[in-house]
Amino acid sequence: MNRFVGPILALVLLVAVGAGIYMSASDAWQQSKAVSVTGLSGSEKIPFFSDPRVIELLASKGFEVHLQKAGSRQIATSFDLNKFDFAFPAGVPAAEKIRREVKSSKSFQVFFTPIVIATWEPIVSILEANDLVERRSDYWGFDTGKYQQVVASEVRWNDLQDNSDYAVNKSVLLTSTDVRKSNSAAMYLSLMSYVANGNSIVKNEAEARKVLPFVKGLFLKQGYVESSSQTPFDDYLVMGMGKSPMVIAYESQFIYSATPDAGGVPGQAVLMYPEPTIYTKHIFIGLTDAGKQLGQLLDTDEELRKLAIEHGFRNQNRGYFKEFTESLGIDLPGTLVNVIEPPSYEVTETMIQAIERAYQGG
Repeated sequence: MNRFVGPILALVLLVAVGAGIYMSASDAWQQSKAVSVTGLSGSEKIPFFSDPRVIELLASKGFEVHLQKAGSRQIATSFDLNKFDFAFPAGVPAAEKIRREVKSSKSFQVFFTPIVIATWEPIVSILEANDLVERRSDYWGFDTGKYQQVVASEVRWNDLQDNSDYAVNKSVLLTSTDVRKSNSAAMYLSLMSYVANGNSIVKNEAEARKVLPFVKGLFLKQGYVESSSQTPFDDYLVMGMGKSPMVIAYESQFIYSATPDAGGVPGQAVLMYPEPTIYTKHIFIGLTDAGKQLGQLLDTDEELRKLAIEHGFRNQNRGYFKEFTESLGIDLPGTLVNVIEPPSYEVTETMIQAIERAYQGG
């Protein structure tokens, strides 16, 4: 009997080694036939696509993704889209422009995130003392109507009551990105134009002209602004309250920064939610067959949905979003009620172009 054991074990070992070689070769063959797709994306989604888990999962599904970073308005207006497999802007206006330009495209609303204001606990205390914020059950609400009055009156921080923590001679202004290039700034414009228009969406050129004197100042008074939403948010995290007392950001950026992988947010960092607020819908637009297949995968694959949530984005899996964000110990509203939509692409462009002319002295 024993004389058969050695040959049997050798045969088992040979089969196991052969199976391992076959599986390894099969995996390599699968990855070698991965479809290479190239697309344009806003900076806020770069960490998601750079995540090794996302890269590995996409490769296992047959995709190798290459990204070129660009502002959402730039994606819609400044590139030859025939050279790309997909476009992934933030915001409906930019996506609508692209869909009109490329008739054969197919779009997928992959995930979304509300516009927020990243700030600090001492700043919140000052704003609360001056009736600019109010504590809700699970978040801070920022009164955009009263903020409009403060900006219009050119109030400075050292004019505010009960302000010993930030008594500086700077205008009370939210820091945004460049509205000529970035969606987060365009969403800020949409929000504040709504407030300036008597809490009504700006619907036409006449209404746009009426609100322009106010909304232009929101950007021109800031001086130099960045073109990418990630840069001012990074400044907020690194340089603190002195550089960035209040920054327009995406909720997703704050959530991802709170994860262990990103190092966690600094102490006293806190979010405020503008009232009303506005959601940014991240719309994936497939421009080629390969791009459309990738969009379908991002829209339906449950593992990719969970990874998107772990990068701070909201999607259809609300249960996992709640579970994941609670594990980080940060206060987030489950549902936002006071939410508006942006103006149409044409009206948004009318306002942005007017602001662009103002930057140029026109």
